Amino acid sequence: MKTLVVLFNLKPGVTAAEYERWATATDLPTVRRLPSVRSFELYRAEGVLGSEAASPYAYVEFIDCLSLETLFADIGTPVMQHVAAEFQAFARDPLFMITERCS
Repeated sequence: MKTLVVLFNLKPGVTAAEYERWATATDLPTVRRLPSVRSFELYRAEGVLGSEAASPYAYVEFIDCLSLETLFADIGTPVMQHVAAEFQAFARDPLFMITERCS
């Protein structure tokens, strides 16, 4: 199983409350219903361990996929294209990393 890790900050002018309302109402439930997704979690970064520095990213998403091929097919649907476009309106330069558990 692969996990998609998404790191991102919000675009200027977008508030955390505005984004989190949309994520809770739209993004999380829609993605969680996809046949290719086992789980989808969203986290707000609070800082860097052992430091007073701010986190380089405001948000982290973990999307556990049953199959990347199926996920890509699911993302191609009109509903997900709409959700993805809305996400892009909130997120500034999101970084999508494909990961695999080592143990």
